[in-house]
Amino acid sequence: MKMRVIVTLKSGVLDPQGEAVRHALGSLGFEGVNKVRQGKMIELDLTETDPVRAEEQARQMCEKLLANTAIESYSLEPVQG
Repeated sequence: MKMRVIVTLKSGVLDPQGEAVRHALGSLGFEGVNKVRQGKMIELDLTETDPVRAEEQARQMCEKLLANTAIESYSLEPVQG
């Protein structure tokens, strides 16, 4: 089963990469972008076939490695196909 993990900085945490992207967009003529928050997407291809157990495995992976839960939030979603 495939699971998609979306990791983003928690609100209130400074995002220098997001600010650099916002600035670059303005330099390219894309006006009206007030804020950019940047993150990462990780796709896991798990051998687990039970959706509940697969989500729990992915959650444990996030808590232990994939996300720095002090400053990052994460969400999980199953991927079809």
